Amino acid sequence: MDFTLFHTAKVHRARFDRLRDRIAPGAGLTHVVRPDWLTRAQGGMEPALRDEIAAEIAAATGPSLCSCTTIGEVAEGAGALRIDRPVMQAAAAIGGHLCLAYCLDSTAQASRALLQEAADRAGGTARITPLPLQAAWAAFEAGDMAGYATAIADGVRAHLVQHPDTAAIVLAQASMDVAAPALDGVGVPVLATPELAFRALVGKHIQ
Repeated sequence: MDFTLFHTAKVHRARFDRLRDRIAPGAGLTHVVRPDWLTRAQGGMEPALRDEIAAEIAAATGPSLCSCTTIGEVAEGAGALRIDRPVMQAAAAIGGHLCLAYCLDSTAQASRALLQEAADRAGGTARITPLPLQAAWAAFEAGDMAGYATAIADGVRAHLVQHPDTAAIVLAQASMDVAAPALDGVGVPVLATPELAFRALVGKHIQ
């Protein structure tokens, strides 16, 4: 089975190749990398951008996944798996006080709405606290993934000190999974999007 993955940063190619090698070694992956989509989306999802994304997804080979949370809603509407849907469903199943961490303002509203939707469907009483970590994004843009991971982990740990009743941490953006190893042992589940989403994609299409 061949899959098409849409990214707005080239760093995600290697991330998903590693997941494929570990989870579904027989699967073929075609990566479409469009950083311009994320840049253009910072000013809002204009109709021309929506149409462009939808057309690219419609022309994709095989089932597709969008790894960018900012354009995820548009991509999902065009038929792609939205990378953050599986992680939001997992968080909603945990319930309680959920921390939604993100590094780009453009993802905040869409990610929170998706988590709230998942919580409502789960029928629980989840309470969502956003954790903006915009300062970490400069490290990502500079290619300093170690610094990026450290900034995210430090922010999450500080949040847990202030909110000891937190039931789970959601790392909303795919790139944020680099911080997950540094958060081992914090005492609550730390949910990252890439592996959950890739498992959902291949699990639906590879028997």
